[in-house]
Parts: sequence; C-alpha cells; structure tokens
Amino acid sequence: MQTARRHFLKIAAGTAAATAWGQAPAPRNWNEPGPYPDPDVIASDPRFRKYMVFNAPIQRLYTGTLWAEGPAWNGVGRYMVWSDIPNDRQMRWVMDDNRVTVFRSPSGNSNGNTFDREGRQLSCEHGGRRVARYEPNGTVTAVAERFEGKRVNSPNDVVVHPGDGSIWFTDPMYGINGNYEGNQAQSELKPAVYRVDGQSGALTKVTDEVSQPNGLCFSPDLKKLYVGDTGGGETKVFDVDGRGLRNGKQFVKVGNDGIRCDVEGNVWGGSGPGVQVFAPDGTKIGEIHLPERCANMCFGGAKRNRLFMTASQSLFSVYVGVAGAGLA
Repeated sequence: MQTARRHFLKIAAGTAAATAWGQAPAPRNWNEPGPYPDPDVIASDPRFRKYMVFNAPIQRLYTGTLWAEGPAWNGVGRYMVWSDIPNDRQMRWVMDDNRVTVFRSPSGNSNGNTFDREGRQLSCEHGGRRVARYEPNGTVTAVAERFEGKRVNSPNDVVVHPGDGSIWFTDPMYGINGNYEGNQAQSELKPAVYRVDGQSGALTKVTDEVSQPNGLCFSPDLKKLYVGDTGGGETKVFDVDGRGLRNGKQFVKVGNDGIRCDVEGNVWGGSGPGVQVFAPDGTKIGEIHLPERCANMCFGGAKRNRLFMTASQSLFSVYVGVAGAGLA
C-alpha cells in the first residue's frame, strides 16, 4: 500500500515540471468523480509532496455565484459560509448533507468573513463600508466604520487574533470603485490595515505601507502578519509588535487575494487560476489549478485539513495533508 502511494505521489510530482502556472487545468467533467491522484494538485518543490493526499480529488461543491469570496469555517455548526458579493448575499454549505442555502440576504455586499473566539461571525461589508459582527440575539454591531472621523473605504478581509481577541482587517478601495460590488463613492482615507482592540474596541491603523491591501493572516506563532497587496502586485510580511506592526517587507512578488497559513507556517494564496503555496522562506512549493479564477480560501472540516476555495462562480474543496492555523 505504501509503495503504491509513493508511486502515485511520484507521478503527481512529475506532472509539475510539465504544467506552468496559468495554464488551463486538466480537462474534466466536474459532475463526475475526479481522478486519483488529482493532476491539478502539483508539487513545485519536494517539500509540498507530504501535503498531497493521493486519493483526494478537487471537488466542485457548488456553482451559481457571480463573484465568490470570503470563505469561513464554523466548527460548531459544521458549515462553511462565503460571500457572493455582487448578488448581495452570503451562502452556506453544510458538511453533513452537502446542502447549500442562502445564509444571509442582503449582506451589505459582504466580502471577507471570519468567526471570533466567541463564535460570532464577522463580515467585511463593501456596501455598508464597515466591519459588522452578528450577535447571538440576531442584532448587528458595527465593529469599525470610521477612523479619525472619516469613513473607512470598503473593508475587504478580516482575521481575529486568537490570543487577545483583537480584530485585524484590510481596507482597500475596491468596494467603492463602482456599483457592482458595493456603492461607488469617494475615498476619505488612504488604504490601510487596521486593528480593533479586543477589550476596548478602539480602532488603530497598523500600517498604510500597502497599495490596495487584500487578504491577511497570522503565522501559526502569531509573530508575523502576512498581507496580500493586490494593488502593489506583492504579498508583504510584517513583524507583529504587540498592538502594531514593524519591519514590513516583501514576502513574495505575487499579489495574492485571500491568504491562509497552515500549522507548519506555509502561506496558501488565491491568485489567478487557483492557489499557490509558499514555504515560510518564500519559495513556491505547490499549486492547485482550478477552472475558475480563485479569490480566497479557508481551512475547515472536522480536522481542519480540507481546503475550501471560492473561485469566481463556484466553491471548490480538496483535502490536504496539513491543518490550517488560526480560528476560521
């Protein structure tokens, strides 16, 4: 059995040399079972091979959105929520029966979603120009709307610090550039990354050394914050210094949209036709090719080893050999 598995992985790894990033994925009928090993899960570096599950195919779980974004896993409810920004709604996929329903409509043209330490959902609203928190009693709390008296632009993605419960979010201008994903408006603030204190609720700007900040995630040890800068065509990494950031520098010259870290410190980024995976030293080690442009992803499932990917009009997933870091 182990010999057969090594043979399968060798075949999959060999495929990487012949498949360029941006090339169309292998032709397949997404209504039929996928092949083993999946030819679109590719090792660019030998370090990625241990994360490739040879008998785990990429699956399309749903199609029918206009622009899928912001996946977040709820471990208690055993469901995955994501945003369909132009349709002004949130969708929910339930693991127990693969059921997909409209979860929230209208949603304020929500983009990124996550869950805090108390299990409450946080959503970045383009339309509302705020970070909203949905309380257990059904009410909605505006966590962040203004900074120094001015409206934030259009919060894009959000993470919660597992240690102190602080909320960190990016604020580019994408949601106010037109009426398709929000409401066209003039910017009042420079794009930036913000932190909401977990105790006082105070809003502080932690960096504006970014062009159009997008996805963000903490390293497993919480010592670093990665920020995808789609406007600048790069992903940056900062040292987390208590309540602030310092020593910002380029991590990779790829403007990742959504990003997530796994427990071993690798950075998984949605960019172009799928997901690129980078080791902590910035080397690209793996790729997952999809038939649609991938915006974002999250780890979920009972063991947090299932990667959910929101890609244009569809939701995809694949099991991998590592668990995700963070809360959601």
